[in-house]
Amino acid sequence: MPKDENVNNDNLIIGRNAVLELLKSGREVENILIAKGEREGSINRIIAICRERGIVVKSVDRKKLDLMSENANHQGVAANVSAHSYSTVNEILEYAKGKNEQPFIVICDGIEDSHNLGAIIRSAEACGVHGIIIPKRRSSGLNFIVAKTSCGALEYMRVARVSNLASTIDELKKKNIWVYCADMDGQTWCNTDFSGGCALVVGSEGRGVSRLVKERCDTTVSLPMRGKVNSLNASVAAGIIMYEVTKQRLGL
Repeated sequence: MPKDENVNNDNLIIGRNAVLELLKSGREVENILIAKGEREGSINRIIAICRERGIVVKSVDRKKLDLMSENANHQGVAANVSAHSYSTVNEILEYAKGKNEQPFIVICDGIEDSHNLGAIIRSAEACGVHGIIIPKRRSSGLNFIVAKTSCGALEYMRVARVSNLASTIDELKKKNIWVYCADMDGQTWCNTDFSGGCALVVGSEGRGVSRLVKERCDTTVSLPMRGKVNSLNASVAAGIIMYEVTKQRLGL
């Protein structure tokens, strides 16, 4: 294979020149993977550009890059690209305003499983959610697994990626949007009034909603558990609560 040929394995682009050109193009980039110990030549330039643009750089074992690139000549660097472009929080709010509806937003805090994020997007689109907000770090991005799992819903859903969820929540609250945290030990979801502007925060299965984010929320809503397992899959829990919001908005 030629030295700088790029390989596009779903959402993966490899090779120093290919990654540099990708960064120059302005295309959405999920993250850059650099083999441990690689810090020479154009690798330093790639890292510098990533710092300027706020792109996450991860140091990984060279064997992992070999496996991901199917042993092609990755030259110690690979880039995960987005399957869909991102929106902004303001664009989400403007979309709701354009429909003459109170904002209905889902905030995903630490959803690292791409299948779960895709499933949440699919349910959100069906429920009339205006947009989804995810953090730049410790979260799945809009990769091709997310696109596939959403079964086409990603094409119709606005997704914003922000640097700080806590401060974003503060800004939403200033716009009269009530923020609900889906977590344990809260009021029953179906007894909660979701009228008005609404943002639902969903955390990961393992850690749940982070402490800083939970402290910013107005109230906590819970799904009662009667079995021996005390939690639901994040996408399932999100779907149940989203449909309750939709039910109330439709007056059912």
